[in-house]
Amino acid sequence: MSVLAMSDHTEVTPHSFGLAVRQTVAMAKRSTLEIFRQPALVAPSMIFPIFFAALGASSFGKTTDLPGFPKVDSFLQFSIAATVVQGVLFGSVTGAAALATDIQNGFFDRLLLSPTTRTGILIGRLAGSAIFGALQAAFFIAVLWPFGGTIESGLIGIAIMVVSGGIVALAIGALMSSVAIRTGSAEAVQGAFPLLFVLLFFSSAFFPRETMTGAYRKIADFNPISHLVEGMRELVLSGYTTSALMKAILIPTAVCIASILFAQTELRRRLAAK
Repeated sequence: MSVLAMSDHTEVTPHSFGLAVRQTVAMAKRSTLEIFRQPALVAPSMIFPIFFAALGASSFGKTTDLPGFPKVDSFLQFSIAATVVQGVLFGSVTGAAALATDIQNGFFDRLLLSPTTRTGILIGRLAGSAIFGALQAAFFIAVLWPFGGTIESGLIGIAIMVVSGGIVALAIGALMSSVAIRTGSAEAVQGAFPLLFVLLFFSSAFFPRETMTGAYRKIADFNPISHLVEGMRELVLSGYTTSALMKAILIPTAVCIASILFAQTELRRRLAAK
């Protein structure tokens, strides 16, 4: 019996469960270190969102007086949530691109032949993206705070936004990992990424839905990114509410679960083809 078959039919025991957890943690540590050892990949996802936030604050500062615009101290305060989501979207592709590289150089196939849980391999790889996403959210909040990017919900709101950033990164990382598993190409992952930014710009990330009209408003109404950003924005502008918590946590969690299931389906399809 092959190692692969043995790993697929092994009885689940407390010992095997503990081993699976340790394997997942080891993979998570590897993926996290791999991200931070590549500053050329990390730096753009940290710098460009801050640059866009500063550019937006200087260019659109007067728009806060428009009818329908929420009461804010500044456009910078309004754009904190968008900066967090934009930055996390930038960074979340890194893990999926690394997974595609593992597939290209054969390391991923060696992992599949080892007595390791398939879910552990996938979650371990995505864990690095989730940790990086949470750190990005904390970084953006810390950098923008001295310039007027205050958060009315205080520490609890900051904690929710940081957790939300990690979940968003995990969700998008799983979605992009599906592309990596299907194609085995880092270029394909990078090529699919602009579609996420189309969704971001067709949302209420940069302007409130109350100021929109026509097809743009209708797309923003159905765009889940709109509701995610608005949940974070409510924490920033109005303080802690159950509604804000639901939008900031439950929406990315639902997308995350669907994305991981889709990635697992792609992984099973890849295994069946071998």
